[in-house]
Amino acid sequence: MEIKSTLIQEYFPGLTEDQIEKFDKLYELYSFWNAQINVISRKDIDELYERHILHSLGIAKFCSFKPGEKVLDVGTGGGFPGIPLAILFPETQFHLVDSIGKKIKVVVEVAAALELENVKASHLRAEQINDKFDFVVSRAVTKLIDFYPWVHGKFNKDSKNAIANGILYLKGGDLTEEIAESKLKAELYPLSAYFKEEFFETKYVVYIPQ
Repeated sequence: MEIKSTLIQEYFPGLTEDQIEKFDKLYELYSFWNAQINVISRKDIDELYERHILHSLGIAKFCSFKPGEKVLDVGTGGGFPGIPLAILFPETQFHLVDSIGKKIKVVVEVAAALELENVKASHLRAEQINDKFDFVVSRAVTKLIDFYPWVHGKFNKDSKNAIANGILYLKGGDLTEEIAESKLKAELYPLSAYFKEEFFETKYVVYIPQ
């Protein structure tokens, strides 16, 4: 079965030929690496473009990263949301970290195959990172009350973007209780406002400005 990135092009019509080629390659790359090291559930691999790539790019519908900005992807797993965002924003620097070494191996191999020079991958916990970033992105790694201490203090003071530097967190379901518990000033942006697929009906970008 040949699966191409037409779904991505539908929502991001301004892609260059190089970007389209890179998005096209993701299915083959993740099918290969997922067979060696399970980073995506087996049943999800055929839904890669909707449930992983487009989901990751939901962040881009809310915030366009600028050239020279630095983004930290915490608990990236096999490279989500970092890899799709790095393809979309080639002039933004992405640092993808995960505490599980074999997952970072997949990220390194995928980034190398795509020649993504704006991606750095590290087998580290977020707390071990000493750098400063404009944004931290993540995809439902843990509850916000637990996540926030990992990245607190890792933000550049000056914002280059239309929105203040902060956390862009992909999460689904009813988040009222979780946000209240975290005591964070969080803003919810439903992905259903950007994407028509049923999968996105209960999915959000949670923005926590710093």
